[in-house]
Amino acid sequence: MKYGRKSMPSFEIEIKSLLGSKENADKLLDNLKKDPSFQAHGTHKQLNHYFIPGDLNTLAQKLNLTIPDNILNSKNFSVRTADRDGKVLFVIKATVDDTTSANGTARAEFEQVVDMSLDQLDKTLLDSGFKYQAKWSRERQDFKYKDMSVSIDKNAGYGYLVEFEKVIEDPSKADETKTFIRDSMQVLGVEELKQDRLERMFAHYNQNWQDYYGTEKVFNIE
Repeated sequence: MKYGRKSMPSFEIEIKSLLGSKENADKLLDNLKKDPSFQAHGTHKQLNHYFIPGDLNTLAQKLNLTIPDNILNSKNFSVRTADRDGKVLFVIKATVDDTTSANGTARAEFEQVVDMSLDQLDKTLLDSGFKYQAKWSRERQDFKYKDMSVSIDKNAGYGYLVEFEKVIEDPSKADETKTFIRDSMQVLGVEELKQDRLERMFAHYNQNWQDYYGTEKVFNIE
């Protein structure tokens, strides 16, 4: 099988805020709309499957993909598969700062559409020594705001969450980009979801994902 290849990784700078209720999500959306840069890019349903790492080189060979060296050699990377409105993707995220590859604020990203079903892609990972960590489901609304991508998600387990993301080519600009995002969030009246709380939420979901995946159930962990 052959796929188009993404030879150079991008670097995503992403900061999250836990909104909790639909009312808070609607209030944020109203504030986003006040800016002339605002654009709505549609609503999507997504399945995201996270994996405990296996043999990445073997997997790359099976998928006939060229993965950038800085990701292959990363000490902390996260591998996942995804179905986004029927489009199946293979995704790797590797940390470029001191946060985690699963939820970090600055990560190198490799993303590739594959001509397989999600089940077929998952089996290829399992056959390469990977193991399921957790399965996630969400409904996502995508927007453009001040040269950023903003996604308001309704996540199984987490409830309503917003992600502010800006993609850069130069990782040395990560800190100034984080400052820009945080300043924009302050204007919008939303608080950053701190990494330690996010990690506690992530760990709880991973231990109990079968109870939440594909449902409306949510939990709250401080």
